[in-house]
Amino acid sequence: MKLLLDSSSLLLISLLLAQLPVFTTGSPVPQRRPTDMDKLSNQTKNLMKLTQELLREHAFDSDVEPHRFRSLPEMSNRSANDLNNLELKPTLSQLHADLKLYEHHFEWLNKVSKKHHHPALPKLVEMIKEMKSLINLLHRQMLRVEAPRLTQTTPSLPPQLPYQFDVLQSSHELLQHFKLFCDWAYRAFISLKPKVSAVQ
Repeated sequence: MKLLLDSSSLLLISLLLAQLPVFTTGSPVPQRRPTDMDKLSNQTKNLMKLTQELLREHAFDSDVEPHRFRSLPEMSNRSANDLNNLELKPTLSQLHADLKLYEHHFEWLNKVSKKHHHPALPKLVEMIKEMKSLINLLHRQMLRVEAPRLTQTTPSLPPQLPYQFDVLQSSHELLQHFKLFCDWAYRAFISLKPKVSAVQ
């Protein structure tokens, strides 16, 4: 009787062990909760997509007069090689200051576009809304890692634009510049993610 019981127990254990991989693979894998840095990179990527759509939908062949905007963030001194050497707090602070500057420029563009009934107006409004959301999220991350907020300078904006063609040219230059910024900022947020994890 004891021998029979032992054999039955061994058989039961063997069956349970055989089913173990089924139980393991059948159970749902818990989803990793996205961090604020994930959200920052995703929102920046979405902004870049909106920018590309606006450029594609309202592209024109005429040469764009360069340097209409003299207070945009400088992009020529930022390269892919710099991404691995970024410092967390100064970079977050600078990206926040840059985004606030772009916000001023796009709000100005939104105002002049309304006067000329620019066809890109609905998407431009959506872009500004996304930008404000990104700025708020970035500011929250700055508070967590104690990154300082930089002093804002008043941007130098172009004078009133009398013709719709002027609005188109200004839109094109501003969108092209912002597309470059979004591409760099997206990569910067990804590069900074491990450094945020180390601080928190």
